Amino acid sequence: MGSPNYSIKVHEHCRITPPVPSVTHSSSLPLTSFDLLWLKFHPAESIFFYSFPTPNTDDYSSYFFDKVVPKLKTSLSLTLQHFLPLTGNIVWPHDSEIPIVKYTPGDEGISLVIAESDADFNHLLDNSSPHEAIESRSFVPHVESSDSIASLISVQVTLIQNGGFCIAFSTHHAFVDGISAVMFIKAWGCISHQVVVGQEESPSLVPELVPFFDRDVIKDTTGRDLFFKYNKEGRSLKILSIFQPKVENSARATFELTCTDIEKLKKMVLFKWDKVVAEEESIITSSKPLYLSSFVVASAYVSVCIAKAIQGVDKDKQKFAFSFMEDCRGRSEPPIPGNYFGNCVWGHFVDSNPMDYTKEDGVIIVAKNIHSKIKILNNKRIREEGYEDVMSKLWALSGDGVNIIAVMGSNRFGMYDIDYGWGRPSKVEMTSVDKGLVFSISDSKGGKGGAEIGLVLNNRVMELFSTFFHAGLLCID
Repeated sequence: MGSPNYSIKVHEHCRITPPVPSVTHSSSLPLTSFDLLWLKFHPAESIFFYSFPTPNTDDYSSYFFDKVVPKLKTSLSLTLQHFLPLTGNIVWPHDSEIPIVKYTPGDEGISLVIAESDADFNHLLDNSSPHEAIESRSFVPHVESSDSIASLISVQVTLIQNGGFCIAFSTHHAFVDGISAVMFIKAWGCISHQVVVGQEESPSLVPELVPFFDRDVIKDTTGRDLFFKYNKEGRSLKILSIFQPKVENSARATFELTCTDIEKLKKMVLFKWDKVVAEEESIITSSKPLYLSSFVVASAYVSVCIAKAIQGVDKDKQKFAFSFMEDCRGRSEPPIPGNYFGNCVWGHFVDSNPMDYTKEDGVIIVAKNIHSKIKILNNKRIREEGYEDVMSKLWALSGDGVNIIAVMGSNRFGMYDIDYGWGRPSKVEMTSVDKGLVFSISDSKGGKGGAEIGLVLNNRVMELFSTFFHAGLLCID
């Protein structure tokens, strides 16, 4: 896989446990229908880069090890008392039909690596040009998985000598979806901030950051049936080997869509809406909306730029599809609490012609179809029918040579608001986009309604993507 052009030194590898509770007997949670579908999937990985609040400090090492690390360890322990299941592991007892999460309060914890890197901090923060995709890998911790056991979360905190540090997370997708991961990261940030300012004795969480673990709210069983139908690995818990980082001859980059860019895209799509509907048979609906979300236009624009860049390098790749994740918490009956901790997402394919993505009006066509799909989902509750259809479409598209472009994250997560006590992040990266043809979307560092796009592409494809991305925005009136 190659290696980055900097060195990294591990100072400590420990396990952080919550404060010893009054009850220490083992507990367990079953994996739900939503969880099981992700059992063999790769972990979700993210890195939060923080600049030191005193940029001219002569000795960053002392500041980091004396000030930062102890506070992070203390606050992580205090946070875990609210997230006890995260301290356990996924196991598959012989007397259980499905895997479970088993944890023993006071006896287990989560992996924490403390490291130091001689990487150039300013280079890592620089979004003006793509970086080698491998560069981020040394900052990301490993989530253990074997045939018999799998850990749920790992954390690595790395000092970067000339200006800051980063906190990186790997979370097992069979227990943590994106919303839950952000909930935990925000909860730790909230408590850490209180510890840093001296409120270590009684740090508290706002209600939306207090996790809800009751699995009885998940009524659907269709996902369980699908898991047993498609699981070819028996009772193994090991993550599939196909989910290795694809970083050879690849570049990683972050692109920004400013609020102005997004508003221009919205106006362009709405202006051309009726014309494209009349010309394209693949359009699902002709009803012109009064409003388009930032997610819709950003996803359409990026996926079309990716498709055109790939086809520009490989003329044989002409078919594309787009998929996104739907949060099902508010669409079940009865609704699942917004602070439910676990998987509660389902993937959907946008109904469009695989050739639409490289057409001249591709952005308008794809935006219209994404909007139409979301409108359909907003007008119905989650039902058991349809799950099999999604899986069947996945196999059919793959078998037909269609390149599936997926998006992860959300521009509504508020990633740049997460302050551990030393200021807001200087950069946030969703590292696991290097596991496939995936791009991430998050809120923008500058706020004000913008969005950041993260992706990893073949070097030649990345060059073309950058050209299409910037040129396309300049062409919008």
